[in-house]
Amino acid sequence: MRLHPSASRAAVPLLAITLASGACAARRPTLQTPGTSGPATAFIDPHVEIEDVRLEESVLAADSMQGRLTGTAGMHRAARYLAEMFDHFDLEPAGEEPYLQHLPLAWSAAAGNRELQLLNAWTDTTAIPAGRRAVGVNVVGIMPGNDPELRDQVVLIDAHYDHLGTADSGMCRAAAGDTVCNGADDDASGVVAVLEIARDFHRGPPPKRTVVFLLTTGEEVGLLGTRWYIDHPVLPLERMVANLEIEMIGRPDSLAGGAGKAWLTGFERSTMGDMLTAAGIEIVADPRPAQNFFERSDNIAFAMRGIPAHTLSSFNLHTDYHTVRDEDSRIDYAHMTEVIRAAVRAARLLTDGPAPVWKPGGRPDPNSR
Repeated sequence: MRLHPSASRAAVPLLAITLASGACAARRPTLQTPGTSGPATAFIDPHVEIEDVRLEESVLAADSMQGRLTGTAGMHRAARYLAEMFDHFDLEPAGEEPYLQHLPLAWSAAAGNRELQLLNAWTDTTAIPAGRRAVGVNVVGIMPGNDPELRDQVVLIDAHYDHLGTADSGMCRAAAGDTVCNGADDDASGVVAVLEIARDFHRGPPPKRTVVFLLTTGEEVGLLGTRWYIDHPVLPLERMVANLEIEMIGRPDSLAGGAGKAWLTGFERSTMGDMLTAAGIEIVADPRPAQNFFERSDNIAFAMRGIPAHTLSSFNLHTDYHTVRDEDSRIDYAHMTEVIRAAVRAARLLTDGPAPVWKPGGRPDPNSR
């Protein structure tokens, strides 16, 4: 999650340990709602295991990922792990190579400045000295819908997997000998939620609408991955009916109801929040509207395109935000697992239920930014 506008700006095995965690469980039976022929959209019990959550979180937030700063080796290492997970869940690959969508970047030319710039096209790299060139990577997978009337519609489920890197990046400040901003809550926790939603959908039943699972880079440095995706979508944006982003769900928020509860940014802007609560999903309105969280993550870029797009979170303004203290040892896994179960149900409702729409005056004005 990016800073508020008023603010200043050990190696582990990857896929092998995830496979050992029980990811190959049998598909669950399709449950039926009385009087209907379709799945009980919001009442399928999500199969989310705390052991899987803990394992995936520990991989993404490990020191070996070097803080996952966009354009660095740590980012590429994380992207490969996430692509392997998408492949394991049988998502259809998207991108220039399976699951990997590359974006052209350049480091700033100013001395002592480590800012990244998103280039307009790959041909622009020819004008950039080799030492300033960088490559970002989004991770993208598709699960086709199976309903003849709804499968051409798209629901985007996303999170950003980048963070601030290490102390030598200029964005992460070392403390007590720790030089890695691991980003366990921000936003490895949201990425794990996306993985677990994909896992649950893989086990069945299949969604009615098509689902794009997107893990973006560059959120912390200006929504770079999302901006590139919007210009190069794997499926037309005109087909997208909803976007649910997940960010910072690793710790409980007392204002949302405590452990296992979460809130939705921009709850009052569209019918999405009302749909979720009507289905018994325990998600409340953002209790801190003055923080402008609706505008501080990737969802805002899609909302500006007219797509009902919101972020699910339980960020409680903890002081480990954007510091080396945001480590997996501080994650409340019981809480996080319950929030992910709610996120699975929310995703299922968006794929199988009515499409959310903006309320009067709720759609953000694209000319306001």
